[in-house]
Formats: sequence, structure tokens, C-alpha cells
Amino acid sequence: MVRVKNKEVNYIKFLGTAGARFVMIKQLRASGGLWVSCGETNILIDPGPGSIVRCASSRPKLDPGKLDAIILTHRHLDHANDINVMIEAMTEGGFKKRGVVFCPSDALGDDPVILRHARSFPGKIQVIRANHRYKVGDFRFTTSMRHIHPCQTYGLKFKIGSTSIGLITDTRYFPGLAGFYKTDVLIIAVVLYELRQGIDHLSLKEAGLIINQLRPKKAVLTHFGMSMLKAGPVRQAEILSGVLGIEVIAAYDGMKLEF
Repeated sequence: MVRVKNKEVNYIKFLGTAGARFVMIKQLRASGGLWVSCGETNILIDPGPGSIVRCASSRPKLDPGKLDAIILTHRHLDHANDINVMIEAMTEGGFKKRGVVFCPSDALGDDPVILRHARSFPGKIQVIRANHRYKVGDFRFTTSMRHIHPCQTYGLKFKIGSTSIGLITDTRYFPGLAGFYKTDVLIIAVVLYELRQGIDHLSLKEAGLIINQLRPKKAVLTHFGMSMLKAGPVRQAEILSGVLGIEVIAAYDGMKLEF
């Protein structure tokens, strides 16, 4: 009998959709980041609080020992709190020197989020910069221009199979932001229901402007703050879909997009 190996399923799994501090602190939504499976390569993006728990509670379970890379878009705790435990998990407690950690330079600075004792565990720590390309296994990604946020922050653009995906992480809206993110699927961190001056996060209206400008095949809203939860992300996504004529969905904890 000839056994045919099962075809790899490419996917993104949302281990959390919490945005900003209060939704994270109250765990009204989980804050575990994004698990990306691309060919035979597994990547974890922004392992916030509870990332290791969300991996263990996923069905089927996600094994951090099979991670090939961890990417931090920026150092804030809702994105980076579990980075050290996930490095240990990826390297089996540091006994297997493997994997790559991609992070901005200020994640390693005077007030580091990646602890010094954990830095020798991965095969490599790669400092990311604006508008650069990086590769690990089957996964290639490009960093955006620097976002407007209180620390070094970069969005990502990558492909899974033939589908291009943009990930707009935390930022204030600014002219030229959208241009980098022309992709088939657009994932946007939408913390605010309404614009708040002095807060470096996108509002729902600004997300709508970006989606309308780029016209992706699908847009996914995530990383919700308190005001977005009160407004109802599913309802707001439905309204945007009707207005823009584009499929817009609201992510939920544990949601899986297959490619």
C-alpha cells in the first residue's frame, strides 16, 4: 500500500484579539498573538499575555516546540509579554538552540523585553528595520515603514501560498500608511471605535478609509479596545462590508483562516 502524505494546510490562527491595556488586563479578549503556518514553517507573531496558554488550549493543540520563528512588531506588553516563555518553549528550555527571533532594536535595549538569559537560546536574534525583507524556512516577510507609535513599531507583509497578506499593527493614521499594505488579505488592528486625539491607534473610520483605498479581497478587523467591544466588532464589520462592497470580518479568539 502506498501512503500519501497529507497536504500541509496553510493558515493563520488568532490566539487573541485583545487590543490595548484594559481589554488585555481584564482578558475580555485573549492576547496570545497570531500563529502562522506557511508550508512546513511555523511562526508566532506578537506573543502577548497568555500566548503559551492559548497554544495549549487550542484544538488541536499548537506545539511551541515546532516554532521556527517569533516576530515582535513592537515591544509593548500586549504584544510581547510572553516572548521569553515562548523562546524557552521554542528551544525546549534552551536545550535545543534553534529558531529565529525577529524584533525591533528597542526590545533589546536598556529596558529590554527579551531578557538577557533567553538571548542565547534561539539560533539567531535578528533586529528588524523599516522596509527590509527577511526569510525563515518557507516564510518570507517585509517590514513596513516605521509606524507612529510610542516605540519602534513595524507592520508586516507576507505571502502564504499565492495569497498576499498585510498586517497593520498599532499606529496612528498618517498619509502614506496604506500604500505599503496593498495585499489580497488585510488584517488591521482597530483599537478605537472613534478617533481620540493623542492616542496612537487606528479608529474604525480610519480603518474603513484604508480598506476602501486598498480594496483587498478580504479585510479582517482585530486587536479591539474597549470602545470597539462596546460597539460590537461583528456588527461594525457587517456595516463596513455593506458600505464598501468588500468582505470585512471581525476576528474572534481562536479564529482560523486557511489558505
